[in-house]
Amino acid sequence: MEFRLLSYRADQEKTHAGLLVEDKTVMDIELALEARRVAMAGCHPSSVLSVLENWENVLPVLRDLAGNSEKLSSAVVGPLSTVRLAAPILYPANIYCAAANYVDHSKEMGDNSLPDKSQARPYFFTKLARQTVIGPDESIQIPYPAAKVDWEAEIGVVIGRHCRNVPAAQAMQYVAGFTVLNDLSDRARNFRKDWPFKFDWLGGKSFNTSAPMGPWITPAEFIDDPHDLSIRLWVNDELMQNASSRQMYFTIPEQIEYLSELMTLLPGDVISTGTPMGVGHARGRYLSPGDTVTITVEGLGTIKNPVTVGF
Repeated sequence: MEFRLLSYRADQEKTHAGLLVEDKTVMDIELALEARRVAMAGCHPSSVLSVLENWENVLPVLRDLAGNSEKLSSAVVGPLSTVRLAAPILYPANIYCAAANYVDHSKEMGDNSLPDKSQARPYFFTKLARQTVIGPDESIQIPYPAAKVDWEAEIGVVIGRHCRNVPAAQAMQYVAGFTVLNDLSDRARNFRKDWPFKFDWLGGKSFNTSAPMGPWITPAEFIDDPHDLSIRLWVNDELMQNASSRQMYFTIPEQIEYLSELMTLLPGDVISTGTPMGVGHARGRYLSPGDTVTITVEGLGTIKNPVTVGF
């Protein structure tokens, strides 16, 4: 039976780890383990991050819980429509974001064609997770009056095992699942004129609320091909991005191979795999308070975030 891994908020804003079963019912993992009288040594079942840190051992247990959900009524939180979701991972140790990983997006940003893959490696920057990650329905905050906040719909790859010097051919074995991520950018600070360096990745990418994520983690076993998913983003009712992950330049395995050469990827780390064409900067349009951004990725779900003033 298919399931999704999520975080939800209960009373007093406390977050809990849950399973979405059959796309309709949310079940608390900790309560379900208690009902099944299953103990997971070294795992804190109230935390999705802890679940991911023990992914190889916990995954068979999650399959069992989902398959027996009808017998675990004491663990049911309620129907999805009544549950307040948080970002699925609070918080990833690292968020690695692929820059210019779709050819058409690179062109719309005024860059030259991407380099030949035989002569180049993927290009990454990082986001500071604790400041940037927000969940479904939480507000994107415009950080200051002159900010030019832009949208970027992306597929997030969630790592499930310590990953170091892993070749591309084996890379998918280290993936726990996938989520949706909006790699928001402040174009006003993304490009610097006061220094000889062209880009300011920190200023342009790690402002508060700049990484909406969710609505959950879809385990890798339920996605036949992550390189064949539709990616769509709307601002209010206007469709801005409409593409497919088939257009990804460096594939997910190639990205994992490269990053794992640089450092050890940790369980719960998120790799945001790049955005297709259709961003606001190419049209001179940016987000304003009162807007709503909606992203749907095939098989991974939908996140919606209102835009508010954050200054």
